[in-house]
Amino acid sequence: MFRTHALELKIPPALVFLAFGGAMYLLAAFLPVGQFDFFGRELLWQVLAGLGILVGLISVGQFLRRGTTLDPFRPEATGALVTGGVFRFSRNPMYLALLLVLLAWGLWLGNAFNAVTAGLFVAYMNRFQIRPEERILEDRFGGAYRQYGQAVRRWF
Repeated sequence: MFRTHALELKIPPALVFLAFGGAMYLLAAFLPVGQFDFFGRELLWQVLAGLGILVGLISVGQFLRRGTTLDPFRPEATGALVTGGVFRFSRNPMYLALLLVLLAWGLWLGNAFNAVTAGLFVAYMNRFQIRPEERILEDRFGGAYRQYGQAVRRWF
């Protein structure tokens, strides 16, 4: 068994997503600088949002089909190592989906500082959600997970 930091695997990723989305809104609403607009911005945020929703639904469906847990608090309950489909391109497509929607939200809000906020989301998720999950998956699946981790990038 491994030891975790006090925040590791304690805050649901959906709540983290909402907190960062709220921070993005506050930045856009109250920061007097950083507003931007460009040709195609609306189309770009729509594409990113749609892609995020699609990747999220596909990856959740793959977990459900394999009969493995979706509970981010209990990665040790994982019943199968899912490596096919969207998991061939990202070890964390569900978190990638959240990032894509955050990027779309930031574009819709039109404040450049929201890119920094999205970067902080990635840093937070890496430290407090993904790395602890990876330790548990390596303990559970050993060499198969190590090989998968070497072949497929964490985000994209």
